[in-house]
Amino acid sequence: MRKLMRMVLVLLAVIACGAPVLAQPKSFTVGTIVAAPGSKASGWLEVPKGVDEGTRIPVTVIHGATPGPVLALVAGTHGYEYPPIVAMQRLPGKVNPRELAGTIIIVHVANMPAFLGRSIYYTPGDGKNLNRVYPGKADGTISERIAYVITHEVIEKADYLADLHCGDGNEALRPYLYWMTSGAPEVNEKSKAMALAFGLDHVVIDTERVNDPAKSAYTSNTAITRGKPSITTETGLMGQVDADAVELAEKGAFNLLRHFRMLPGESYRSEPTVWIDRNEVLRSPATGTFHARVKPGQTVAKDTLLGVLTDFFGNTLQEIRAPFAGEVLYIVATPPVSQGEPLGMIGHIKNSD
Repeated sequence: MRKLMRMVLVLLAVIACGAPVLAQPKSFTVGTIVAAPGSKASGWLEVPKGVDEGTRIPVTVIHGATPGPVLALVAGTHGYEYPPIVAMQRLPGKVNPRELAGTIIIVHVANMPAFLGRSIYYTPGDGKNLNRVYPGKADGTISERIAYVITHEVIEKADYLADLHCGDGNEALRPYLYWMTSGAPEVNEKSKAMALAFGLDHVVIDTERVNDPAKSAYTSNTAITRGKPSITTETGLMGQVDADAVELAEKGAFNLLRHFRMLPGESYRSEPTVWIDRNEVLRSPATGTFHARVKPGQTVAKDTLLGVLTDFFGNTLQEIRAPFAGEVLYIVATPPVSQGEPLGMIGHIKNSD
């Protein structure tokens, strides 16, 4: 009672002096998950049953004790990309919400059917790539309904977003990230600053995303076309839960938190930054077996042999060669491939000619 009376007297004195009274931050809500100021809360975003089975999305909200930006960290868009998922499981235990300015929305596994099904690229049930169907549809198939829920409950409530990926279960990949330039100039510059702050040394300049919010397709592009700076990161390879890959994703997330002054300290910026000014994803001309001849991070000349596509009897169907000089950002390192699926990605290094 005495403590309450002292608080009332202090408040009355502040008002009498004409000093402004700062409002206590309100609780932050994502779906049915409610986090009070200076606290954490975890729960599920429900994706109702529709034309096919429903699912749910595990989310943690860390709501700071003081005002600040809202950063969304999305892992598990592709269910076999494990290092960012593990990193985002660890992150809540390392953030004290009483020391946080602003709010973190962590999507631990965006695509639970693909995660539990150990599925590469596609969602079991509808066979669609979640990272190609945004902003989704409330009455669509399971991938489209997941995208719809994340768009409305996560992206629209965030100020900034990082979509955290790694090399899928078939992809040997060197770490890099995408800086998408499909937004307004101010959004693009803030996205560029995020890309540099995250701390990876290779940045792909992605100029090919559409700027129509109704056809955004990708998680990050959905944020960007809604005026929210965003990046897509790649840390890890072949779905392996490698300690270094997990640490890269975790360290990058903390770098962003420091960049936005949500936590004290300075973000680590990798020097020098290698800018990839154009890239090409090479796709399989036929269903068969792929035999890689290069490693991720390898520098190649134009027409370098990247791999050989054979039929199931071992007969060569086609040699896959580099379309231009550059660096191997990833290469498919497991044998099975279907027609139209990626075989690898080559990045051209800016000013390297």
